[in-house]
Amino acid sequence: MADVAVGRDKCAEQRLVSLPLSRIRLIMKSSPEVSSINQEALVLTAKATELFVQRLAACAHGHGGDGGALTYGDLARAAQRSAPFRFLAEILPRKVPAGKYLKALQERAEDAEGGAAGP
Repeated sequence: MADVAVGRDKCAEQRLVSLPLSRIRLIMKSSPEVSSINQEALVLTAKATELFVQRLAACAHGHGGDGGALTYGDLARAAQRSAPFRFLAEILPRKVPAGKYLKALQERAEDAEGGAAGP
């Protein structure tokens, strides 16, 4: 039973976590403050990450448009509209088409020039 707790698949038992523990360990060790990682901490971090991603996906699917596949736009809307995920708003900004962005930049530049040249 201890093998299942650390994420190993023995005798076709269901795994506790599905994320690769080696990748999570690598990410955790990339922090200069971390010298060693306890196996329980690794498994708990993996499970917490899975639960976070599941909740984000469920929330994003609820904010989705047509109910089909989950898209980047769905995730960005969830980050903008849902309080628990608002901290992701800068990481998941809404996509703006290049044409709209360039037009907005041009309008800002014109506004700045018009304001600077005023009386």
